[in-house]
Amino acid sequence: MDSTSSTIDDEIAVDLTPILKLYKNGHLERLMGEEVVPPSLDPTTNVESKDVIISKEHNISARLFIPKTTYPPTQKLPLLIYFHGGAFCIETAFSPNYHNYLNSVTSLANVIGVSVNYRRAPEHPVPIAYEDS
Repeated sequence: MDSTSSTIDDEIAVDLTPILKLYKNGHLERLMGEEVVPPSLDPTTNVESKDVIISKEHNISARLFIPKTTYPPTQKLPLLIYFHGGAFCIETAFSPNYHNYLNSVTSLANVIGVSVNYRRAPEHPVPIAYEDS
């Protein structure tokens, strides 16, 4: 690759540092909010999380948070649906902050937590995130 095409590929169309950069060639670089944690059993809250697919076609998923209580297995629990922050362009349902927060809320409120991982902008502009919700 010559230096001219390398320079063109590196040209920034939109610079929203420290959040993201969008390059003229269409490449998107998120500068924050990309760290994820795997689903697990949290020993502190005794809440188990697992990931589920909502729509393969649109790549929409969710993380479920289930308290491991001593209540009868037939007892019904309330459902808390959570939509993560991040201005519709950063973070995911699998980000450490939201994962830890839902572990705590699920445990303290004794609810089933559902954290929706909607599609993010700018690849999927608003109102797509609303529609995913």
